[in-house]
Amino acid sequence: MLNEDKNLKTYYSVREVSEMFGVSDSTLRYWETEFPNLKPRVVQSSRVRMYSAKDLEDLRKIYNLVKVRGFKLAAAKKMLQTNPSGVDRTADMIEKLTSIKEELLKIKAALDNIV
Repeated sequence: MLNEDKNLKTYYSVREVSEMFGVSDSTLRYWETEFPNLKPRVVQSSRVRMYSAKDLEDLRKIYNLVKVRGFKLAAAKKMLQTNPSGVDRTADMIEKLTSIKEELLKIKAALDNIV
């Protein structure tokens, strides 16, 4: 199957992913040890971690639980095991609400400039 979206990459480096989520490389490596479903591909010749789209989705869920909602790692693991669909819905909802908030702030700034 061809990748028709030229902006969509197959794999992302640990550096790119750490910048996407605003966490350090070491945090990502630590999360790999704590969350068994998070298994990025490691290029053996250079030992560079490469994250797939599935890995990014798993990281989005982990990030939402740990950094956004303030769960401890043990609680986040338990939540991912016991209620994965609830975690998905909550992460999606928070993402949408954050997007709406950013858009509203832009509109407010534009209106403030008019007055």
